[in-house]
Amino acid sequence: MTLKGMLTIAELHTLVATEEIETVIIAFTDHYGRLVGKRVAADFFVEKTAVEGTHACNYLLTTDMEMEPVAGYASANWQKGYGDFHLVPDLKSLRIADWLDKTAIVLADIHHQQHQLESIAPRSILQHQLRGLNELGYNAAGASELEYYLFENSYRQAHEQHYHGLKPVGWYLEDYHILQGTRTENFHGRVRRHLQRSGVPVETSKGEWGLGQHELNIRYTDVLEMADRHVVYKQCLKEVADSMGYAVTFMAKYAEDQAGSSCHLHLSLWKDGQNAFAGEESFGGVACSPVFRWFLGGWMKYTPEIMPFFAPTVNAYKRYQDASWAPTRLAWSYDNRTAGFRIVGKGESLRIECRIPGADCNPYLAFAAALAAGLQGIKDQEEPPEAFSGDVYAAKELARVPTSLAAATELFVQSVFAKKAFGEEVVAHYAHFFQTECLAYEKAVTDWERIRYFERI
Repeated sequence: MTLKGMLTIAELHTLVATEEIETVIIAFTDHYGRLVGKRVAADFFVEKTAVEGTHACNYLLTTDMEMEPVAGYASANWQKGYGDFHLVPDLKSLRIADWLDKTAIVLADIHHQQHQLESIAPRSILQHQLRGLNELGYNAAGASELEYYLFENSYRQAHEQHYHGLKPVGWYLEDYHILQGTRTENFHGRVRRHLQRSGVPVETSKGEWGLGQHELNIRYTDVLEMADRHVVYKQCLKEVADSMGYAVTFMAKYAEDQAGSSCHLHLSLWKDGQNAFAGEESFGGVACSPVFRWFLGGWMKYTPEIMPFFAPTVNAYKRYQDASWAPTRLAWSYDNRTAGFRIVGKGESLRIECRIPGADCNPYLAFAAALAAGLQGIKDQEEPPEAFSGDVYAAKELARVPTSLAAATELFVQSVFAKKAFGEEVVAHYAHFFQTECLAYEKAVTDWERIRYFERI
C-alpha cells in the first residue's frame, strides 16, 4: 500500500488531468543540504521530465553559501565553462508537497554526461555506500532526529536585524512541557499535518532544552528514504514558518548561552527480515550479535576522520560543550545521553544512536559516513572499546571529538580510510568545500571581535 502522500507516476497523471496538481518541483541537495532545482509545469513533467529528466548548471556543486562559484574544483570551473549535469527524477521519491498549493515534489539523482551517477553528489555518495552494504547481504534502517529553534520574527525581519534581538516563541526552558508546546500548535500542528500528507509520517513533536527550541521526529525507514524525508521535512518547516511570518533555524549552535541543535542518527542493519544487530551475546550489558560490535567498532574508530560529514560548518563545533547534551568524547554506553554513541532498544529494536551530528548536517553525507565506517568495521571485525559507565563529560582520559572544522578537515584529507571508502575524487572535492568554508570564516570580522576590541584594545 502506498504511504499517504506518496505518488506513483500513474496517480500523478490523474491528478494533473484533474488539475489537482499544477506544479512539480524537481530538486536535489547541494553540499549544505539545501534543496535546489526547478519548478516544472505538471503537464510538461508527466509528458517529458518524468521520462527524460532535465538539466541544471553543474556550478551548483561548486558554490558557497552565497551562490558564488568557487575556484579550485575539478568537477566544474570557468575553464570548463560550467556546463550542465542531468537531473534524473527518482520516481520512488515522488510525493505531494501538501504545504504548497497544487504541488508535488520529486528528488533527483545527478548524472554526468556519461549518464552515470555523479560521484560527488550527496545522494550518490549515500547510494554508493548502500550498494556496498547490499553486497554483504544487508539493508540499513535509520532515523534522523532534528532539533531547531522557532522565532516570532520573519526571516526578512531577522535578516534586517542582522539576526540580533530575535524573539523566540518560548521564554523559559520548555523540554517536554505540554503548555509551551500548546502555544506553538498553530505552527507545529500545521507542519505535522502537512508532513503526514506528504509521505513523511510523524511520530512526535515536543519542546526542547532551549528557549523556543523544539524537536519533531518522523518514523524510521530505509536509509535512502530517510534522508529524502529529512530534506523534505526541513523544506516544509522552513516554508511553513516563512508563510506564517515565523523563522526556524537548524543552526547547530544558534546562541552561545542556548543548547545546540542536534541531528541524532539512529541506525540498524537488517538481513533476511531480521535485525542483524540483535543476538545472544552479552556485551556491555547489551544482548547483541558480532555484527553489532563490529559495526559500532568501525563507526567509533573512523568518526574523527569523517567528522566533516557529521559537522560540516564552522558553527557546528561550537555545539560540543561539556554538560550541554552534545557529546564531547568518543564513548559508547547503553541509554546514556552523555555518550557520543548511545545504544537504545533491544531485540528487533536494537540500534545505535550517534549523538554527534548537528542539525546542520547534510543527511545523505551523514548517513553515508556512518555506513562507510560501520561497513569497514564489519569487514575488519573491528572491536569497540569497553562500554563506558557514568558521566562521559567527566572522563578526561577519553579521546575528544575534533574541536574545529579546520582540524576535522585536516584529518579527513589525510584519511586513508576516507579515500578508500568514498574515492579520492570525493575526498578532494569535499576537502576543498570544507577548506573554503574555513577560509571564509577566518576572513570575517565578527560581533564578538567588535564588542571585545572596539574600545578597549
